[in-house]
Amino acid sequence: MAPDPPAQAHPADSAIDSVSVLSEDSRRRMFAFVRRARRAVTRDEAAASVGISRKLAAFHLDKLVDAGLLRTRYEAPGGTRKVGRQPKLYEPTDAQITVNIPDRRHELLADLLLDAVLTERADENATQAAMRAAEDRGRQVGEAARHETRPGRLGPERGLTACERLLDQYGYEPTRETPTRLRLRNCPFHPLAAKAPDLVCGMNHAFLRGYLDGLQVNGVRAVLAPEPGECCVRLGTGECEIPPEETPRGR
Repeated sequence: MAPDPPAQAHPADSAIDSVSVLSEDSRRRMFAFVRRARRAVTRDEAAASVGISRKLAAFHLDKLVDAGLLRTRYEAPGGTRKVGRQPKLYEPTDAQITVNIPDRRHELLADLLLDAVLTERADENATQAAMRAAEDRGRQVGEAARHETRPGRLGPERGLTACERLLDQYGYEPTRETPTRLRLRNCPFHPLAAKAPDLVCGMNHAFLRGYLDGLQVNGVRAVLAPEPGECCVRLGTGECEIPPEETPRGR
């Protein structure tokens, strides 16, 4: 039997770590200085910007590097070649920090809607294109996860265990109600799901259905199963899908 897929770190952890690094006043002010400079800066320049020693500035700058907020290189300021060791320079990375509690994934929803607009077919309306784009993306995510982890045959229990790991990363807050049923305690698309439940919940349902298909989980379905204050979808083996007129609203 193939081993269970390895656990993956929650993406929110690195964002929270980055925010905690910026909680120190001198460090936060130096980070702002480096970003505004629009060029790589030296330790001396960073130290002068907040009025601290070069040694203390180096400590704070290296903390920012460890958090992925700055990167370093060795080069003379202005590109001038000098004899001897080149000074260490600091510049911003492309990292973007977003922390939402509970987790929200509005950027995923926007990306899916953009895909739908750009790929809408002649025989589709806008809603149909959105559902197709969501299901296609879910299938791609599932296929990528299967290729990476190579889990072998996935029956309901092992399949839901594999699903839990991804759904946790996407902010669904999955809870195992039974060995063959997974409940999603958080709606990553709130409050947009409450404004347009037919569209957003439908896309969410399609995305998760596609994910199960791409991951090749046998015997598990994604079904619409509303619960107040939770995601509109449940994963399991025996639930019945609710009538369309009862489409739930996300939290």
